[in-house]
Amino acid sequence: MGAEEGETRQASDKPTQVAISKDQFIAWKRQKDAELSAKQAEAARKREEDIASGRIQMNGRELFLHEPWVFDDTHH
Repeated sequence: MGAEEGETRQASDKPTQVAISKDQFIAWKRQKDAELSAKQAEAARKREEDIASGRIQMNGRELFLHEPWVFDDTHH
């Protein structure tokens, strides 16, 4: 009896699968990609504002992009 109950519990714990069409998947994937790119663009915009205001430090790449004269050794 105990083994049978365990087997039925395991079977009921599995998530049910819902079949979706290829078009539904592509639409979902495009929506997720758009949400992700919007979130990344917002984070980049906020970081640019924070750098411009001096609230956070720039990393090396950002320093090179914004102030390349710092890396110019021609005057030495």
